Amino acid sequence: MTQVSRRGRPRAFHDKTTQNTIQSLDRAMAILETLARSEGMTLSNLAAACGQSTATVYRVLITLQQREMVDLEPAGQVWHVGVGTFRAGTSFLRRTSLVERARAPMQALMRESGETANLGIEQQDEVLFLTQVETHQAIRAFFPPGTIGPMHVSGIGKALLAWFDEGRVAQVVARRGLEAFTPASLTCAEDLRADCIRTRARGFAFDDEERAPGMRCIAAPIFNPHGEPVAGVSVSGPAFRLETGNLDRIGGLVVKTAAEITAATGGTMPGAKPV
Repeated sequence: MTQVSRRGRPRAFHDKTTQNTIQSLDRAMAILETLARSEGMTLSNLAAACGQSTATVYRVLITLQQREMVDLEPAGQVWHVGVGTFRAGTSFLRRTSLVERARAPMQALMRESGETANLGIEQQDEVLFLTQVETHQAIRAFFPPGTIGPMHVSGIGKALLAWFDEGRVAQVVARRGLEAFTPASLTCAEDLRADCIRTRARGFAFDDEERAPGMRCIAAPIFNPHGEPVAGVSVSGPAFRLETGNLDRIGGLVVKTAAEITAATGGTMPGAKPV
């Protein structure tokens, strides 16, 4: 029998063997994660994607539906993540003052640059977008909170990779690979390394239509009290507005915003002495 301490975790906390996992719960979470990465899925498609029987997946979905974690669109019999996942996600955001403290600097960045400002963190070798401040331009980038994406084709992702140590970058590449999304995508580890060197030299990352044709992004990292990169802020928009001739001006605004958010959240810029 597992002994549980009063501080909220068992004595065998570091034991990750199957005897300390609940397989049905693990299966349900895998199904929910697969559904969350999609725009909605039918029962049969979801079962196939998860490698589970439709009967098993259906029982999980009905259970999750009772908690409003998923809901069913009757017209097409398509399952979607539900409002319960949003409530759970907002509780995660309340754990940190990052989103709250970043809001005013991001609003100023949007006004000064004329483009959408984004905030994201690294989550399991991918970029997780937390919030954005949209421009009023008719054509604009859109990354709703909860959107995830590969690091090597994201402005924020490349900004974080540039300040990670080389060992950590190699691990990300080994686990996630370097998929090509456009002809401009970095698909070679050496090209990514060279891009990281350029990024550190100028202080900001540049996604030059590497994820989506016609869209560009400029990003800079946000640091914690130890001077470690923990988040990133960016502006993104169509290439015809984010022209390369304007790169240094917009990049300077993004770097300034990242420094403001770092200071507002108690972080320390690399090489700076903690206050």
